[in-house]
Amino acid sequence: MIIINSPHNPSGAVWTAEDMQALEALVRGTNIVIVSDEVYEHIVFDNRRHESVVRYPGLAERSFVVSSFGKTYHVTGWKIAYCLAPRELMAEFRKAHQFVVFCVNHPMQLALAEFMQDKERYLGLADFYQEKRDFFRKQLEGSRFELLPCPGTYFQSVRYDAISNEPDRAFVERLTKEYGVAAIPFSAFYRDGHDACDDGVIRFCFAKSEDTLARAGEKLRAV
Repeated sequence: MIIINSPHNPSGAVWTAEDMQALEALVRGTNIVIVSDEVYEHIVFDNRRHESVVRYPGLAERSFVVSSFGKTYHVTGWKIAYCLAPRELMAEFRKAHQFVVFCVNHPMQLALAEFMQDKERYLGLADFYQEKRDFFRKQLEGSRFELLPCPGTYFQSVRYDAISNEPDRAFVERLTKEYGVAAIPFSAFYRDGHDACDDGVIRFCFAKSEDTLARAGEKLRAV
């Protein structure tokens, strides 16, 4: 089994058509099954296209696509997602799913079905979040944080090694206490919580109001 995630959390990386074609060639003639996490499928910037595995026949025939209404419709607490797969794979998926989840809150399902009737509610997400990304990146101009590429998701990763050589957990703790801005250390996404401590990378969420982002930028420029 191969698990992929694009747009990627936490890095914001987005797979290209060339990446997908390389994966398609890699699994050709094998029994490898792919689980493709595409929950940020509608949050891709700079006129890029979301490259779902379903666009590639050699991947679609062996893949589970997992996505989330919560990320698309700003209702992450509802915990309603969906899975797409070929009939044979879905039959196996349902054997486990019925005992893991069993059922979902039906009124929420009806609400999401109604939301889906208006395509602009999800097709406009990329522009909506790109404006926030660009605004937040503008706020960090003149700071000592190094902005890393952010082609997708609503998270901006930055390097802070020009500011401190502290481990990332210690740095974000001090950032919160002394400057009032919270961030996530990249080491939190590693299995042992240690491998990334020396990379000097942390992550901010820019899914906030412009007023909040502006106040955060002012504080971060002072770090």
